[in-house]
Parts: sequence; structure tokens; C-alpha cells
Amino acid sequence: MFIHEYDDWTHFRWDTDAVGALQLRAMHRLGYLAGRMAAIGFDSQLSATVEAVTNDVVASSEIEGVRLDTDEVRSSVARKFGVTLQKSKDPTHYVEGIVEMMLDATHNQKEPLTAERLFGWHHALFPGRRDMTVGAYRTEEMSVVSGMFGRERIHYRAPSPDRVPAEMERFIDWMNREDNVPGILKSAIAHLRFVSIHPFDDGNGRIGRAISDMVLAALDGAGMHFYSLSRQILKDKNHYYKVLERTQRSDGDITEWLVWYLNAIMAAVDDSDAMLSLVLRKAAFWNTHSQASISDRQRMVLNKYLDGYDAKLTAKNWERIAAVSRDTALRDIDALVKQGILVPTPGRVRDIPYSINYTSHAMEESPFSNVAIESVGADRFITARYKDSTPLRDRVSATDIRRLDDGEITLQDLAYKHFAYLLG
Repeated sequence: MFIHEYDDWTHFRWDTDAVGALQLRAMHRLGYLAGRMAAIGFDSQLSATVEAVTNDVVASSEIEGVRLDTDEVRSSVARKFGVTLQKSKDPTHYVEGIVEMMLDATHNQKEPLTAERLFGWHHALFPGRRDMTVGAYRTEEMSVVSGMFGRERIHYRAPSPDRVPAEMERFIDWMNREDNVPGILKSAIAHLRFVSIHPFDDGNGRIGRAISDMVLAALDGAGMHFYSLSRQILKDKNHYYKVLERTQRSDGDITEWLVWYLNAIMAAVDDSDAMLSLVLRKAAFWNTHSQASISDRQRMVLNKYLDGYDAKLTAKNWERIAAVSRDTALRDIDALVKQGILVPTPGRVRDIPYSINYTSHAMEESPFSNVAIESVGADRFITARYKDSTPLRDRVSATDIRRLDDGEITLQDLAYKHFAYLLG
């Protein structure tokens, strides 16, 4: 039997001990991220939001095998937030519609969910399609099937189309009530319940994830969404589908689904934390060097590293990235060294690695103390205290760990790189 074939199938149950512990951890991570965002400027918040929404839109579509142009999506999102990009690309009407759908879900999260609103989202996903029912509930049976003809495997069979309107009416009523379950669990249950009803011919996964984000956005409160659950689902897509299938074949015990979902949220927050660090470091760098003389080519290469390119900054890599000769690469680098933007590794005369100078503050005046590297699984983090009080922590790239081990940079160098945004 499938989950919806049981009487009162939406009266889900779960292991409260296992889920409760994870729920507390997830809420702690969300609170940490919100606190970090609250401590930075509004412009940096907008930049982080643009990246998070872009990641969410692109990943949610890619889960379903639909590849969107990331630059188009980012340009559409940035335009709606009033953010100016160095590199912009005119989005298609299709991309604009998908972005509007996602922003309606996350930034109008206090508006009631209605059938008409869902129909509008469906129209945005499938503009002009005539080979399917668009902007209305499905009128045919629906099964998720894999395998060759004659040897098909049915993964899930949704409720019959005659049940869909009533199921959706109950779902929408449940969504609009505030007295059922805590928000973070409501997001998980809403996703499961919606995709189990499977009310549309297509697009149920993307709309289901938009509904999940809608509930999560209400927890953020500030109208800005700083992490992408869809991006994490994409990374763990096979596991996502397996857990979903097992849950949809259960008798209403959704513990496994909630455990997977809460872990996915925590992973998404960690991923967002790393992305936020890049945004902050990049903003600090360009603020410090706003008056410097930098060519378009130099800016392009610098931005590649500032956006997280994990390789040593050498003349050889500069030559390859910029598609120029070695002599031109060396002239580009030398001009930046003379302006204090790049710093060569002392004592090296061949294949010199350079460090990016994120701040104009002198090293001997460092406000960072107790700087250390700690390991968590396969990841390495730099920890420190700012002015002997505020604890700091950030993920360190594999390249920087190698440079640290090789003596090319110091712990204080890393502290200035990762926490320069605090210096104003």
C-alpha cells in the first residue's frame, strides 16, 4: 500500500526523541546563520540573498533535469532586489517567470496559500504548454515508473484525480493554520504531503520545494533567504528519492523522512555559511581597493579567486585563466604587487605563489587572537577570537591548508583573509 491509501493518512507520526534532537540542532544552525547575517551590512545581505536565491532556482530545476542559465537567473534575481552586477545577462521570459514564482513563495510567505496562487506558479513553470494541463489540477492517473516496457517498476502511485481537489483543499487549509507543528517540521511535512498528492501533471517537485521554502522563509522573518535547500537536495538526489519512496510506501511513520530533511537543512546552512564567507571577503577586498588602478582583465582574474577558485595564485595559473602570455601575466601581477593588492611569498624566486591582500590594516596590529586550525571530518576550519572576545570560525580551502603546511602563509594571514570584513 501507498501512504495515501491509509485512512487519515495525513495523521503522520515519528520518533519524537530522534527527531526532536535533530530539530534543536537545525534550529541552532539557522539561528547562528541569522545572527551572522544580522551582523553585516544591508548591501552584503542583499548580495548573499541574490546568490542563495540563484542557487535555489537553478538547483530546483536541475533536480528535474531542467538546466537554466545561471547568469540569466542571477541577473533576474539581482534586478528584482535592485542589486547591480559586474556581469549581467538578459534573462528570458521563462527564467523571469520561474524567479518570480520562487520569490513569491519566499518573500510573500505571510500571504495565504491558495489554489489560485499555486495555479499561477504552475503557469510560470510551463508557459504556453498545450500538451498538458497547465494552471489546474491533473485529470488523469499518475504513477512514478522506471524500467523497460514490460518490466516496469512502480515507485509510487498518486491518489486518483477525483481525490485531488479535496486533498488539496485540506492541504491548503493545513498550510494556512499556525497551530499544527513547528515551522521547521511543517516545511518537511508540507513537502512530503504535497508531492504525495502530486496534484499537477508536471512540476510537482519544484512547486513542492517552493512550498517548503515558503515555510522556512517564515522562520527567517526578515524577508531574506540565505540558504538553498534545493541545492543540498541536488547534491544528495539519489538518497532524497530513495527516502521519499520508502516514506510514501510506509503506514504513516515519517521518521526517516524527517531525519533526512533536518540533516539536509543543516548541510544547506553550512553550505550557505561558506558562500556567505566568500561574499563578505569579496566585499571587503573591493572596499579596500576601491581606488586602485585595475584593468578589466586583472579584475576578471581577481574575481575568479575571490569567488572561491581553489588553486594557488601563480603566474602560470594567471596565464591560463586570462588566456595571455607568461610575460603579460607577470606584468599584470607586478602592477598589482606595486599597489599592495597582491603579496608575493617571501623567499621564493620561481613559481611564486601570491596572496590576495584583503585589508589595508598592518599585520602587527592584528585584532585576531587564539588563531588555530581544527578538523571536523574531512573539513578544516580556522578559529579565532576578535578583540579577545567574539569567537570566529570559517571553513578553509584545501589549497590554503597546503600553503599553510608549506610555510607560504601564516595563521595570521588566514585570519586576515577570512575575517577582514570585520575591520570595516
